[in-house]
Amino acid sequence: MRIEKVELFLTSMELVQTFRTHLETVKDRESILVKMTDVDGYCGWGEVVAFSSPWYTEETIETAWHMLTEFFLPFVMKEEWHGPQEVTVALERFKRNPMAKAGVEMAVWDLFAKRSELSLSEYIGGVRSSVKAGVVVSVDSPEKMLTTIGMRLEEGYERVKVKIEPHNDVEILKMIREAYPDLALVVDANSAYTLEDAERLSSLDSLKLLMIEQPLAADDIVEHAELQKRLSTPICLDESIVSLQDAKNAVALGSCQVMSIKIGRVGGLANAIAIHDLCQKSGIPVWCGGMLETGISRAFNIALASLPNFTIPGDISSSNRYWKRDVTTPEVVVENGEVKVPTGPGIGYVVDEEYVKEISRRTQIFQ
Repeated sequence: MRIEKVELFLTSMELVQTFRTHLETVKDRESILVKMTDVDGYCGWGEVVAFSSPWYTEETIETAWHMLTEFFLPFVMKEEWHGPQEVTVALERFKRNPMAKAGVEMAVWDLFAKRSELSLSEYIGGVRSSVKAGVVVSVDSPEKMLTTIGMRLEEGYERVKVKIEPHNDVEILKMIREAYPDLALVVDANSAYTLEDAERLSSLDSLKLLMIEQPLAADDIVEHAELQKRLSTPICLDESIVSLQDAKNAVALGSCQVMSIKIGRVGGLANAIAIHDLCQKSGIPVWCGGMLETGISRAFNIALASLPNFTIPGDISSSNRYWKRDVTTPEVVVENGEVKVPTGPGIGYVVDEEYVKEISRRTQIFQ
């Protein structure tokens, strides 16, 4: 396969509900959408999920745009490719920038799946016709959080994740647990704690949480191993895992009992699949994390979550949870706590290109 043309769209969409963590508040979500067309006329789509500011990782929309336009796209357009994994390996010559790499690599996966006339799920070995959906509740007053949780449960979501920080954890979580004693409850700390907070974190053990996500530093694996020894609640690593090697190190050290896999964070779908396979062999369940994405990335998440070791509901919510109008049709819908895995070629959704152009602040074409 040779690439004939790549089109970049820097889009901006307003979230239906402002997303808050202790690190950042997001209302307008920028993304870079990648449309890739090969010489035979097949078209694939990808998405760069970096944020506008470097609060989640060091990448931003602007740094990703720079890497795409100056390095990644000129490079991939020179070569002939026989499979998406080749692109993943070839891009390793450039250091880091996993989210920018993932945007390119995702478009290649979609393109190859369409060329094979297979759904993306089939193409990567998925085994499910539907995947279970979880939902995230951002930081707010306890009353509003309880109301939101009730709404999400009525909508069919089976797992709820709430954001926590040291001055905003135990009391709120006790209120939630009292109101919903059987709720599959996950907490996400986004690195808000240190090892000195171990005693405070151990007090959460009594709340029977499904897991606590990324309590310590975003680049730490060693101290998480020490913390896990002191907690009965499973630790889930997120930001700490940006490569297959990170995942291997975490498994070897016993740094977590669960792992969150995000395609953008680990540099693409090939790496996400490799981490899934490692965790499956190691007896560590995984789930698919979300990044406030458009329907393009959401489609990739659905396909990824159809792999066998994704046994925990992921952050794969309905499109209308985030957007008044998504960029894909039909929109992603959660029914009875599950999302159907598309069976059409590639990602299985149609990208509304006219709408993409309407919400784009910047475009660029490589041909």
